[in-house]
Amino acid sequence: MKIGVLTGGGDCPGLNAVIRAIVRKGTFHYGDQFVGFLEGWRGVQDNKAEVLDLAKVSGILPRGGTILRTSRTNPAKREGGLQRCIDNLKRHGCEALIAIGGDDTMSVAQKLFELGVKVVSVPKTIDNDLSGTDFCFGFDTAVEIATEAIDRVHTTAEAHNRVIVVEVMGRDSGWIAIYSGLAGGADVILIPEKPFELEDVAEAIRLRHSRGRYFSIVVVAEGAKVAEHSSDNVTLDITKDEFGHVRLGGIGNLLAKEIEKRTGFETRAVVLGHVQRGGSPTAFDRVLGTRYGSGAIDMVHRGEFGKMAALRGTEIVAIPIKDALSENRKVDQALIDVALGLHDKIGGEARREVIQST
Repeated sequence: MKIGVLTGGGDCPGLNAVIRAIVRKGTFHYGDQFVGFLEGWRGVQDNKAEVLDLAKVSGILPRGGTILRTSRTNPAKREGGLQRCIDNLKRHGCEALIAIGGDDTMSVAQKLFELGVKVVSVPKTIDNDLSGTDFCFGFDTAVEIATEAIDRVHTTAEAHNRVIVVEVMGRDSGWIAIYSGLAGGADVILIPEKPFELEDVAEAIRLRHSRGRYFSIVVVAEGAKVAEHSSDNVTLDITKDEFGHVRLGGIGNLLAKEIEKRTGFETRAVVLGHVQRGGSPTAFDRVLGTRYGSGAIDMVHRGEFGKMAALRGTEIVAIPIKDALSENRKVDQALIDVALGLHDKIGGEARREVIQST
């Protein structure tokens, strides 16, 4: 069987583990041949492809990024784009396609499936916000990087009696923020699921300092919203990509300025940005990516098209792509309650808005 493979959207640690598993299991167990489409859907649409074989995937397991490269191209937004994708898949003799990506990549995969293309998807997002699966690969690596950063800024915050705000990724959900904030012992954690009042954050920090602690760490997801402007994200650029997303960023600097103004405590912001995407994947993400790749090639040969490989408990299962696209997976209230339950109230109703840690 000849199968196309692509990686779309933002790059993510573990993508190469998925590609490697698809090619190795497909070659050794099914006798498949593979075509790698370069730069996500752009490669399928514009016929940018190369042979993807055992030699190509040799040694890529510990590498970050993706050997197929990626982009945020959306063929559905271009005249005749989806039809060009179909034509190019036929031109290469691809009998099926494995699309590795997040909800944007999968939205195109679903459209092509509805047009008759045999598509299987693999969930990829460091934000960990895809529905239907317990974990996405890349998330664990991002949390490790963010936690290490929080550990490091603790020492400089303490040395200078400063408040340090650490901005992490998380457009619609705060998985990275809450995991790294809990692991790093952050004093305040702010996530998109719970819009916050600036004065509540300032009061939480004043309360901590009144107990004799002269530094604080605030972790904030890039998509967190100030309550009085809860319909708006803080953005670096209002220009939208082809999937309708603006470029988020700036909430960390906004918070740092407001905290210093309201409390008088010297405050600095650290924006981790693309550092969270880079470098070698953790062992967890290498194994999870490998399991997803192996599961995806099995799904192709079982004819489970229009479906996504998903982790449910300890098992890799197949679920409809449309189910994964139904909504973003939010941080569990139980996890929020863990963070809240460890610590003092900030004061009345404010406890509902700000997750405070020690």
